Amino acid sequence: MALVAAALTGCTDEGGGSTPSGPAASRAASAATSLSSEAAEALASAKAEAKRRLDQIQNGVDVKDDVRLGEPVTAVDGRTRVPVTVHNTTDAQKSFAVQVDFTDQGGNLLDTVVVTMDDIPAGATAKADARSTHDLAGEVHTTVYRAVRY
Repeated sequence: MALVAAALTGCTDEGGGSTPSGPAASRAASAATSLSSEAAEALASAKAEAKRRLDQIQNGVDVKDDVRLGEPVTAVDGRTRVPVTVHNTTDAQKSFAVQVDFTDQGGNLLDTVVVTMDDIPAGATAKADARSTHDLAGEVHTTVYRAVRY
């Protein structure tokens, strides 16, 4: 989206004004609207899929307090990764599903993923990485949206 915004900023009308106009500006505005709509639909779809996956877990327990996130790092491939650590506080082997939300510094949702960690021994800690599904630009923050132990 930043590229589209930059393209719109550079448009001027023939009279040298600062308001974009004409067919090129109209096409750019249409493309920006289309991209924005596609991004919103993709995020809504990802959130719905994460909810569906977590809702399917039978006899799950909410355990957000047993999950810690490290610092998010954006790799050279543009994908952002964040270390996820879970602690199995029970006296039995359990599995975990953790939904991690990636947001910008304004709190706007950029991406969401579900990380699963299977068969964590009683009292043990396990680690995995949550990785964004697409390139994320700018300062990225992460939060545990939901965590289920089962």
